[in-house]
Amino acid sequence: MKTFLIIGLGNPGRQYADTRHNAGFMAADALAAQLGAAFAPWAKAGADYLKAVYEGNTLYVLKPNTFMNLSGTAAAAFANFYKIPPQNILVIFDDMSLPLGAVRMRGGGSAGGQNGMKNIIELFGTQDIPRVRIGTGPRPDFFEGRDFVLSKFSAAEREILKPALARAAASALDFAASGLDIAMNRANAG
Repeated sequence: MKTFLIIGLGNPGRQYADTRHNAGFMAADALAAQLGAAFAPWAKAGADYLKAVYEGNTLYVLKPNTFMNLSGTAAAAFANFYKIPPQNILVIFDDMSLPLGAVRMRGGGSAGGQNGMKNIIELFGTQDIPRVRIGTGPRPDFFEGRDFVLSKFSAAEREILKPALARAAASALDFAASGLDIAMNRANAG
């Protein structure tokens, strides 16, 4: 039995609930629904988490309650407490450089300008952390990047996003059940 940690990135608070930057939280919520589990507060560091057993493995899902650029604080504390190595961690976050609804999975690499992932890489001391990026773009020319990621999805955009969130959640389950390579092949083929 292995232990896996899925981290959905976002900003806490109702004012950010339906923004592009919260696509990682939305995917974590979709994963919780698929698992039939609910989040509870993790008192040791600011985060909400759930624990489930999936395909014989222990699966934790974490939503840090810090703002995006400090996501690594709760993520590192949780991983250290439960002794979960980086190769068993999957981070899910928004990417405005991908078209709305696209899903891409990688085994590592740079943060690509995503501050939550940047903080996680800094605190874990490695870029070799698997991740799923959910497309929320493209950013219109009249929007600054910060304003764009904090803008809310329209009703039409939410309909495009919904299957992407389900695919991101399915990728997390594939990762926990079948490993990174199989999960990447399935996620990136769609």
